[in-house]
Amino acid sequence: MSDLFESGGLEADAPRPLADRLRPRTLAEVVGQDHLLAAPSSTEEGGPLGRMVANARPHSIILWGPPGTGKTTIARLLSTAFNLHFDQLSAVFSGVADLKKTFEAARQRRRMGQGTLLFIDEIHRFNRGQQDSFLPVVEDGTVVLVGATTENPSFELNGALLSRTQVLVLRRLDDAALEELLRRAEAHYGAPLNLTDDARAALRAMADGDGRYLLNLVQELATVKTAQPLDTAGLTKAVQRRMPLYDKGREEHYNIISALHKSVRGSDPDAALYWLARMLAGGEQPLYIARRLVRMAVEDIGLADPEAVHQALAAKEVFDFLGSPEGDLALAQCVVYLATAPKSVGVYKAFGAARRAAQEHGSLMPPAHILNAPTRMMKNLGYGAGYQYDPDAEDGFSGQNYFPDGMARQQFYAPAEIGFEREIAKRLEYWSKLRAKKGGGT
Repeated sequence: MSDLFESGGLEADAPRPLADRLRPRTLAEVVGQDHLLAAPSSTEEGGPLGRMVANARPHSIILWGPPGTGKTTIARLLSTAFNLHFDQLSAVFSGVADLKKTFEAARQRRRMGQGTLLFIDEIHRFNRGQQDSFLPVVEDGTVVLVGATTENPSFELNGALLSRTQVLVLRRLDDAALEELLRRAEAHYGAPLNLTDDARAALRAMADGDGRYLLNLVQELATVKTAQPLDTAGLTKAVQRRMPLYDKGREEHYNIISALHKSVRGSDPDAALYWLARMLAGGEQPLYIARRLVRMAVEDIGLADPEAVHQALAAKEVFDFLGSPEGDLALAQCVVYLATAPKSVGVYKAFGAARRAAQEHGSLMPPAHILNAPTRMMKNLGYGAGYQYDPDAEDGFSGQNYFPDGMARQQFYAPAEIGFEREIAKRLEYWSKLRAKKGGGT
């Protein structure tokens, strides 16, 4: 297998990133992806790629995962395992002409008995027409396609292409996998990293699951000469720490706001604060967060705590008044309030049921006794006749029917026995008894 730098036309002794110098030479050396690469055995079925290699039957796949998890490396090693010519294109820099040229070269190799593994990096960046161009060459076996993407294939790739490939999900590298990369780097340099244990853990955390980025940090640290091991503060000064992965226009945006929303719904203020901090650190618009907090207040809390929506609106006003970073605390306070508030979807469900009933029953008129009668003719037609003004009624409750004539009374709202809704439930039960006593609502 030719080296990446050699295939790019660079000299053998040209400077190379540490991540390239330590690139695995076998699938067994790839870290953090055992769920895909494990070879089958008498007791274990192995991972999908391990089985594919064991069966010597390559097929087209999409590798979906975060940056620095081994997508390109796996593709190159699969080409070696199957003795296929490795061809690589990036969807960022390639167009239809490049694809046609690549497909024709693959056909020529096939006629000579040589198969082709075509690796497409950032495949989600190809438009629908470009993605469709892969269909015939994948179907007839001209190429074994390996596409790599950091975006959800369900949203970014054509259904036709997905139906002809297998989507495999790569995991962000865990702490054990990152530590293994650090040990390999130390073996390469012939010396341990000059870090305290806490700084070593901080270095792994800085990588954020990205093995390539971790090795880039190590390469930067290799130029730092200190007598004493670097502590966490010294490490932070020595290397540039990147922002957590967060793209406001991509799937990560929706994943993290979903995590915030579900942490609040699950009454976990600590997790909710973490996801809020991630969003703010990633540059999310605070107004977007504030709008979502208002939605949480009415959708997940509702009348279990009527103050929740006021807190959410107040947080938005405070942020508008103070700006960032002082106003961030208002959002944090609101997140904690909402996460610790009692939860109820009673109103949410009730409104959904009412909407369905409105669609089912059509344009029924209100009963005549609750219609206004501003003209004599309307009074003569019976509009408003028999209407009882509830504040003047005994117990402040008339028990009259307010549903349309011809529609049986329905109960949409069922308050939960939690928070303020417990009090609402008592009122509704009391009014239900009075209604039955007065003969209304039937």
